[in-house]
Amino acid sequence: MSEAQKDTQDQAEFRSQCQEWLEKNHPGRPDVKIPQGALELSDPKALGWLQKWQKSAYDAGLIGCDYPVEVGGGGKTDCQAIANQEMQRAKTPYLPNIIGMGMAAPTIFFHARDDVKAELLPGLLSGEEIWCQGFSEPGAGSDLANQQTFAERDGDNWVINGHKVWTSLAHFASWMILLCRTDKADKYNGLSYFVVPIKSALGNGVTVRPLIKMTGETGFNEVLFENLVVPDRYRLDEVGAGWKVAMTTLSHERGAGPLVTPSSGGMTVEQGEGVSTGSVASLIELAKRQQRDGKPAADDAVIRDELMKLAIRQEAMRQNSRRAAVPALVDHPARIPLQGKLVATEFNQDLSELSYQIEGAASSLGVTDPQAAAGGQWQLAYMNSFGVTIAAGANEVQRNILGERVLGMPKSK
Repeated sequence: MSEAQKDTQDQAEFRSQCQEWLEKNHPGRPDVKIPQGALELSDPKALGWLQKWQKSAYDAGLIGCDYPVEVGGGGKTDCQAIANQEMQRAKTPYLPNIIGMGMAAPTIFFHARDDVKAELLPGLLSGEEIWCQGFSEPGAGSDLANQQTFAERDGDNWVINGHKVWTSLAHFASWMILLCRTDKADKYNGLSYFVVPIKSALGNGVTVRPLIKMTGETGFNEVLFENLVVPDRYRLDEVGAGWKVAMTTLSHERGAGPLVTPSSGGMTVEQGEGVSTGSVASLIELAKRQQRDGKPAADDAVIRDELMKLAIRQEAMRQNSRRAAVPALVDHPARIPLQGKLVATEFNQDLSELSYQIEGAASSLGVTDPQAAAGGQWQLAYMNSFGVTIAAGANEVQRNILGERVLGMPKSK
């Protein structure tokens, strides 16, 4: 049964509306250079082009579909997944406010005051206000509870001091979701969760410093807080409930939360190159074009075998994701989303790694070399692939979560 055949009447009408709007309003190819993913954005012009696309999709009702109208949503039920499917089919650009939509929005919705929801969610969903995540610190990576950024109460305000690192999109962000310590005596119950202004506080309690990655891109940052004053209304949930709130964030970041988040779209290309690095089909095209020893790399039996292995994995992931819609095949609600994050990130890494074998010596040329095969996009994809196997909890941590919470295995020592 196809996805459309499972739609209710209201969902079928919504799907038709999405298809009709996307056919008329696809933004086409950008007139600026767009990086492979939102977390690599560094050019304000590229961000502006993507924000314009997100705002138009939001105004058309394709983003925030399942959030209530009073907080800027569409007021629908189980429709965001349909919008996601249609955006993927139309191969639209990715949405830039990925942290805001995938992590901040559901956390705010489930834990913030009603007036804060109404204040923050519309600009977040429309992409007009970019969000970042303040979790990682120099001493708090995989040990997330080891937060040292401290918030001290001062009447109706909190004064925040500390240091966050690996903060994607902080250089563009208006707001940050922030986990910090409010009690030094209790590791877990001493954590509290806030939403804090970033852009408006630059130079007045907030400093953002770029971190240059090995790709030369600057999507990462470190953020320093020095006596940043934040009203208590921007605290999410109770004082000391930060760990519980953080689990809401992480559940949605890993795809296991109850709210379906907007799609990242289907166009992950470098403008001017027309190179997609997200599928086996695109890698096959590279193998057909790339010459090795006077013959296409696709003529090599070993390369063909490796491509077939990846094609089988890709189809297995697609079929496994379909299981989520069949209750009888879902033995644990978190299994498929958590497994999906783990498998997909490692698949993408293996996919781009095979491009090195296909390109041979040419794989030593990067995006700045005009002689690079496919504009050097496959090499860039491989280097960027390591970040996503770490994000949302390193894949080693993800395996522990699956083992302990899904399979019921004892905790490792």
